[in-house]
This record gives sequence, structure tokens and C-alpha cells, in this order.
Amino acid sequence: MPATKEVKCESEDCELDMFENHYTYDVPEDHSVSDLACPYCGGTQLAEIEV
Repeated sequence: MPATKEVKCESEDCELDMFENHYTYDVPEDHSVSDLACPYCGGTQLAEIEV
């Protein structure tokens, strides 16, 4: 099953509380949350939510 990551944007100006990133294919081992951008504000101050 492909991995899923729950991510929150930590920008003070962003109204998005969290989003899920669903992977449908194998990604490189060095891929991380720092490679993503917020889908709402475009910011890169993201943190993975540990569940």
C-alpha cells in the first residue's frame, strides 16, 4: 500500500490546518516533507503530523 503523510502548514498567515499527501508510486528515499509546498498558501513551512 502506498504511503500517506499528514502534514500541517506552520505559516501564521495560512488558514489550512492540515492536508494529506497520498503517494501512488515509489518515491526516492530522500523525498521528505521539505520537498512539498502547502496547497493553500504555497508556503514551505511544513511539518509532518505523527499519528
